[in-house]
Amino acid sequence: MKSWNELGYEIQRVISNTVIAPGSYILKFKKNQPFTAGQVLALGVSKDIEPRLYSIASAESDELISILYSERTDGKLTPMLSLLKPGDNIMVSQPFGTFTQVKPSPVFIAAGTGIAPFISMLQSGKARNATLIHGAPYPEYFYFSEYLMNTLGEHYIRCCSRCAPGCLFVGRVTHFIKQWDSLDINKPYYLCGSTEMVVETRDLLISRGVPVNSINAEIYF
Repeated sequence: MKSWNELGYEIQRVISNTVIAPGSYILKFKKNQPFTAGQVLALGVSKDIEPRLYSIASAESDELISILYSERTDGKLTPMLSLLKPGDNIMVSQPFGTFTQVKPSPVFIAAGTGIAPFISMLQSGKARNATLIHGAPYPEYFYFSEYLMNTLGEHYIRCCSRCAPGCLFVGRVTHFIKQWDSLDINKPYYLCGSTEMVVETRDLLISRGVPVNSINAEIYF
């Protein structure tokens, strides 16, 4: 990971920092330069803390940048991010990253805050006829669920690992994929989540016949 001096950055003012679920936030600040859906930003509050990368979770046409993040009690940055208030300063790099090319009729598979780049792609009109499979431990962590239900309908699939039986699939994303009758090996697949989630999901898709070159992934840390 590059240092702040190598990355370059500007100081932005926080517009809002809203709790959307226990320990989960959407941070917003002004967009000063264009980005491509799927790109990331490095954020920070001090040059003494190394940059941390976050996917942009807003449309390319939005005037504000939205960043979805979860506070980690053992983290160096997120406990500080969670304390930011409107008007506070934040360090922001230029947008970068190559997780930006979306083929027609994509299948998005995300865990937790890994949904962020897919929200940007959908809101930017770059993911028509998409299917989204999202994994989370509890219902409140299905971020943007109202928007996704309205946009994707039955192609929005929620996998809840700690839910009681009901309207959601009970189990992890990988459990769903193992028994997914509608899995189409001819579609492009895009994964975003932890290293463990991405590797396990990729291997599972390959075992079910999806070509390796049809699987693209972005890992968050």
